[in-house]
This record gives sequence, structure tokens and C-alpha cells, in this order.
Amino acid sequence: MFVLIAVGFAAGLITALSPCVLPVLPILLAGGATGGRRKPYAIVVGLVASFTAFTLAGVWVLDSLGLPKDFLRDLAIVLLFVVAASLLVPRLGLLVERPLARLGRRPGGDLGGGLLLGGALGLVFVPCAGPVLAAVTVVAASRDLGLDVVALTLAYAVGAALPMLLVAAGGRWAIGMKAVRVRGTGIRRALGAVVALTALAIALGADSRFQTAVPGYTESLQKQIERSSAAERRLDRLTGRKARREGLRDFGAAPEFTGISRWVNSRPLTLAGLHGKVVLVDFWTYSCVNCLRTLPFLRAWDKAYRKDGLQIVGVHTPEFAFEHEADNVRAAVGRLGVGYAVAIDNDYGTWNAYGNQYWPAKYLIDREGHIRFVHFGEGAYGETERVIRRLLTERPAASAPVSAAIAEAMPSRHATPEAYLGYQRLMALANPAVAPDREAPYRLPAKLAQNQLAYGGRWRVEAERAVAGPNARLRLHFRAKEVNLVLGGDGRVQVLLDGRRMRTLIVHGSRLYNLVDLARFRTGVLELRVGRGVAGYAFTFG
Repeated sequence: MFVLIAVGFAAGLITALSPCVLPVLPILLAGGATGGRRKPYAIVVGLVASFTAFTLAGVWVLDSLGLPKDFLRDLAIVLLFVVAASLLVPRLGLLVERPLARLGRRPGGDLGGGLLLGGALGLVFVPCAGPVLAAVTVVAASRDLGLDVVALTLAYAVGAALPMLLVAAGGRWAIGMKAVRVRGTGIRRALGAVVALTALAIALGADSRFQTAVPGYTESLQKQIERSSAAERRLDRLTGRKARREGLRDFGAAPEFTGISRWVNSRPLTLAGLHGKVVLVDFWTYSCVNCLRTLPFLRAWDKAYRKDGLQIVGVHTPEFAFEHEADNVRAAVGRLGVGYAVAIDNDYGTWNAYGNQYWPAKYLIDREGHIRFVHFGEGAYGETERVIRRLLTERPAASAPVSAAIAEAMPSRHATPEAYLGYQRLMALANPAVAPDREAPYRLPAKLAQNQLAYGGRWRVEAERAVAGPNARLRLHFRAKEVNLVLGGDGRVQVLLDGRRMRTLIVHGSRLYNLVDLARFRTGVLELRVGRGVAGYAFTFG
């Protein structure tokens, strides 16, 4: 059990350093700054307790009381507004703190207020899902909770809470500075406004959009910890099953969709009824930032390959209690522009049938109903698309021929491979070198070899993306019919093909943008003139 607890603690620690924690940081800072020296500790204790209890027993409690699955999250948001009001209006703050002071050991203490704030944060904190949290959620759904599951959940929560304690303590330290203390009333009200605005952002779902726009900079570290062989063996033992491993081979017949309570965008589907199609089963949940980052690719594949026999089925298996509400899922599907079939898997029937442990996870099923490719997490978009194309051309004798458009886009035509702009996976760069993680000037070369790309102007090249500075240019010598680029931020991108201006893109939010869609497969030189602050992630080609 010691190894399992250590893995849980490390996974929680990594989560607290990931983009998933960013929406709660302003509240932690404000909460720590508006109280005594014990309040940061009370906030963290309340957060650990509520997150652990909510994760392990939230669904069971709500079912027993007949309450909606998003009741606790909505209640937590209301409590955050109450906390904000108590900071904005001192008299109201006294009324709120009076009953809570009984939780402290001395009159006038603020331990109770810290516990209340931490408890509310524990209900709205949505970590980036990994194998540890997935295993806990699945076991909790079966309501067969043992000491090992409780210890793992608590270790995860404590690991996540420790960096948050530093943030709350930092707020307490800042408020003790003389320059800040003399403006105490004004600072208190400003912090109240920060809490209110953050609570409003969470209520409106703006927090998830913000998280999606921030790169998943801890994903590789999360993989090293949670997907190590030691961690996987113990998590398999905890859940009582063995998960499929990644890669391309024949994994055998795919399990049927099981225990689906409702379908969105489709009539009820079965794998038997989809025989003869290539099926991509995507396990996801609408508050998982890692899942949201994959949606632009899924939407693009659905648009490009549906007519040729690809059927995408998004299996929505909830991570938290509020994600069980079918109306919330339906609203998220519409808001996110998901047009393919979505199966609501609230009882984990299909999740367990596949032995899945990850959000997101993709299973590609061939026309004969066999699982041929598995990938967990973000990334590998080019590889996944190449497998989709390959499976679309593997057909039984009775099936219709593959369309000319798909055959033209096959890798056999030597299309330019997926090209990343971050230095971790940067390939075929014509510039001599990049300056990692700092803005630097680059010069476009006079000529580019086939499939080479180059930076011009000023760029900040980070691990997974490149952020445009003044006079930023990108040039690419490609071979394809269609060129797409994942972009983020807000701004404009001018697209030139072979020196001729084609279009101007308006970039708003992180997603896959189509740059050129040509009448035929060809070579060309693409130049992008990128507005300052716009970030580029990866080119894909069709």
C-alpha cells in the first residue's frame, strides 16, 4: 500500500502544478489574505476533507437524498459568493463569521471560515484526470470502498493541497506587509471582488475554457508517474482488472456498448449495427481539460471521414457527481460543437467493459469489430489519423470501395507528416536552432527543403507551442491537399500560398484552424504572418 499512497501523493502534487488548479488560485490567495495565521491551514484542511468525501461518496449521498447530481457544486458556488459578499460588506462578514467562530478554539477565531471556504473549493476543484483519479472514481462508483481506496484518495488530495497551502500562506504574508496593511479595508473589498469574479467564471464555465487555452505542461511528468509499470500494476489490482496497453495491433473483438442511459446526437447505437464501419470510441468528460483539448481533432476527423465510413462515439463517463446530469452533458455537447454521437455512461458499464482507466482514451475499431489501436491522453493526433485512414481502406469484400478522396490523402501519397512547433517535438526545422522559453529573433531562410518549416521575426518557442512576438512569420514547404494548424489565443493570421495572399484567419480560442483546402494534392510554400500573442501548436495535413 505504501507504493500506492506514494503514487497518489505524487499524482496530486503534479495536478496542483497543472493548468487545472489555476481557476482556484485567486480564491486561495484571497482567502489566505483575509484572516489570521491559522486560516490558510483551515482552508487546506477543508479542501482535502470535502474533495476526499465528495470523490468517494458524493454520488451515493446525492442519490440517497434524491438530489440533483450538480447540487453540491451549485451549493459550493453559492458559498463562494457568500464569502465574496462577506469581504465586500464588513457588517455582513461579521454576521457570517459569528456562527463559524464556534469551530475555532478561541472566540473570534477564523478557523471556521477557513474550513467553509476550503470545503467549497473542494467541491469546485476539478483536477486533470489521470489513471489514479480514474481508478478511484470507478471503485467509488461500485460503492465497494476499502482502506486502500480511501488512503489513495486522501494521499492524492494531500498532494494537491500542499502547493495550494503555499499560495494561501503567500496571501497571508502579503497582507502582513505594512504598505498593504494600511489599506486594509480597500484590499479586503478588492479581494472580495476577486472571489466573486472567480466564482462567476466557474458558474459560467469560463474556467474550463481558460484551462483549455493553457498548454498541458505537466502531462509528460504525469505520464512518468501514473503510467509507470509499478503504478499500473497496483491500480490494476485496485480496480480488479487489467487495462489495455497502447499501440497498433489486433486486441480482439470490441465490447458492446453497455449500460448507456441516454444518447445525444444519435439514436441508440450498437457495435453489431455498426459492422462495416470504422468506429472511434472516445472516453471523455466535459470538465476534463485534457479531453477538451482533443475535441478540435475529433471534430475535424468527423467532418473529414464520416462520409467514408468513420463513426465517432464519445462515451461520456463522469468523473464527478455533477457530470452525471444528462442535461449538463447535453448542454456541454452543444456548447462545444460536438456533432457526433455521445453515449452517457453514468454507471461505468462501457468503461468497465473496455477495462478503461483514462480520460481521454481512444479505441479504434475496424470494420470487422476488432479493436486495432489504443491511445491514452492527449497527443499522437497524426498517428491516430494515419490509423483511421489505414482502417478505412481495410474492408471486407462486400463493402463499398474506398472513396478517391481518402485514397488521395493516404500516407502512400507522401503527405507532409504532422509538424509540431514546440521544441519538445520540433522536427525538420530550417533555422539553425531555437532559444527555448524566451522570446528571440529568427530569420527566414531563402529556400526550404520538402517538409521543412522555419520561423521568422520574433517568437517565444516553448515546450509544446510557439508564441508570436513582433513581426512573427512561419514558413512551411508542404505536400498535401489540406493544411490545418492548432492555434490558441486571440488575434489575426494572414495566410499566403506561394507568395499569394489567400485569407486572414481570426483566431479566438484554442482549436484546429483550416489554413488551406486545395482542389488537389500538391506541393506548395505556405507563409503565415501571425499576430502578436497568438500561439501555434501543431500542423496536420490531409
